[in-house]
Parts: sequence; C-alpha cells; structure tokens
Amino acid sequence: MLGWGFPPNISGGLDTFVGSLFWEYDGRDDVDVELVLPAEFAPDDVPNIHGVPTGDGDVITRIERLSDSFVERAADADVVHTHDWFGYDPGVRAQSTHDAQWMTTFHSLTQDRNLNPPDYELETEQRIVDRADRVVAVSNLTARRTREFYGGDPAVVHNGFQRVEPTGRDVKAELGIDGPMLFFVGRHTHQKGITHLLYAMSKLRRPDVTLVLGGSGHLTAQLKRFAELLDIDDQVVFVGYVPDEELADYYASADAFVSSSLAEPFGMTVVEALSTGTPVVTTECGAAEVIPEECLVRVDAESDSIADGIDEVLAMDGVPPFEERTWGDVADDYVALYEDLLA
Repeated sequence: MLGWGFPPNISGGLDTFVGSLFWEYDGRDDVDVELVLPAEFAPDDVPNIHGVPTGDGDVITRIERLSDSFVERAADADVVHTHDWFGYDPGVRAQSTHDAQWMTTFHSLTQDRNLNPPDYELETEQRIVDRADRVVAVSNLTARRTREFYGGDPAVVHNGFQRVEPTGRDVKAELGIDGPMLFFVGRHTHQKGITHLLYAMSKLRRPDVTLVLGGSGHLTAQLKRFAELLDIDDQVVFVGYVPDEELADYYASADAFVSSSLAEPFGMTVVEALSTGTPVVTTECGAAEVIPEECLVRVDAESDSIADGIDEVLAMDGVPPFEERTWGDVADDYVALYEDLLA
C-alpha cells in the first residue's frame, strides 16, 4: 500500500485511513501488508512500514522518487493499493512491471479540492479510472461524482468512524464564551465553504452565538476580513491549528459542530464530533450515508440553509445512540475486494 502521511503525522482523512487500515491488516492472519511512505512522515521502527527519502522539489518530483521504491517493494505483491491522484505513477508502474492487481481508492476528486482543477490532476484521475483494475470510493457521493466526471464503476467502501476522547477540559470557558458555542475545524480553503458559514452567522440575529474557527490555510486572512465586513468579528474566534490531542475537548465543549463544505467526500470531523456527543449541522457528506438521519441536521451549502440548520441544531437535546462503523469493518470490506480481484 502507498501512503503519504501516517498518524500522528497527518494532513487529512486519507492519512487517518491509511494508518487505521494498516494497523487492522497488521493484526490479521489473512493479509500481509507493506506500507511505503515518504520518510519524513513515516514512523520509526515499525515493521513493514518503509520510509523513502523524497528530497526537495514539488509533489510530482517527490512522487517519482517514491515510485521507484514502491515498484521495487511490490515485486512479490498480489495487490498494490494506492490512493487519489498521486498514486497513478507508482500504481501503473507496479501493475505493468509485476503480476499484481492495482486497486486505487478515491478519498476526494480534484473537483472537490479546487475551484479550478489543475489539468494535470484531471488527466491523471482519468488515467487512473481507465487503467486501475479496481477503483473504490469512500462514499456513494464520491462514486457518483467519479462516474459523472470519468466514467467507470467504482465500488463503495465507507470509512470507519474515528472516535475521539475528551479529557474534560472546558474550552468554552477558557475562551470566555457565555452563550452557545459553534465549532468548525478544517483547512481554510474554498472547499470547506467557510464564507457561507460566516455569512450564515450574520443572518442568525443572535449575538449570543459564538463561532470558534479552528484550522488555517491560504484563505485565513480573507476570512478574518470578511468577518469584519459582516460586522460579526466579535462573534468569531480564530484559534488556528488545533492539535489532534486537543480536538476532542473542542468538540465536546461546543454546543454544535458545523460542517459547511461545498464538497465533503466522507467527513471525518462529522463522526469525530458525534463521538463526543455533540450534535452536527452538515452539508452533503459521505458520513451521512452511514449515520441515522436523526443524528444530523442536514443543510444545503448556502448561508440561509446553514443559518436555519444552526437554529435547529441548537434546539436539539444531544445525539441519539447510533451504531459505529469500525475500521475492522472497513478492513473486512477491502479484503473481500482484494479476494474478488485475485479470483
């Protein structure tokens, strides 16, 4: 399997997926797994994890260096498993060099991540769909979009639910918030729809509600300026990057979590928030496909709908019990797909 990050060195849901699936495979008798990662993100002294120095340069240059080692390691593999567009060169080379089946998982598409998708990523994702022996999507939503843009017939394997455990720290009190606290965390990019969330705050007509915005990105300065222009800057607290070990306390301290994404193929933050008992307002996301409807307030990716959803979620009394999907369930589903490929 090819990855890019590995917990705790992660930049998103894909890295959490790779780490969780690796540990599930590592404890099974029916799968032998080897994982190739850039050395700077690989854990030390973990058997069957191979860190490859990728040096300086852009992502494409570093992937080419990673690819050589991946293809070499894949010599005895039955299946090579890559992820997203960066897995194309390693995957297709391993497929053509060895007698191995190539599976790739789409955790998001370039159309999800970019307002103007780079031609290189568009062309590469099309090549993956055309060349891979099996394409998998993390949700029905992502599978539908894959068919819409590239054709093919993706299988669907939903991610596992990521549970986080609060320590009891009261973030709300630390920030001096007296009224309801909303929480958002994620990269400050167009994909996350944060401008719609800020505009929704201006429509609440509730000065007692405070939005705590976690994360950072290339839009952070613009978002702060937008909050000032909307005259809600006294209701929005930018807390920057929130370390993983603190996230659970932020979720648990909030009266509601809001996911305002324009495109959310799965939505790890949605299930993390729910695991602490905090109700969630969310736009369309893959996680909603495997969570009972009464656990979420679902909204459209526009400010009026988000504002209505916030009013509704603040009237909720906690989160009803629901059955969690484990990473063991995810591993079972992927092993079944591997066996089907080899058959």
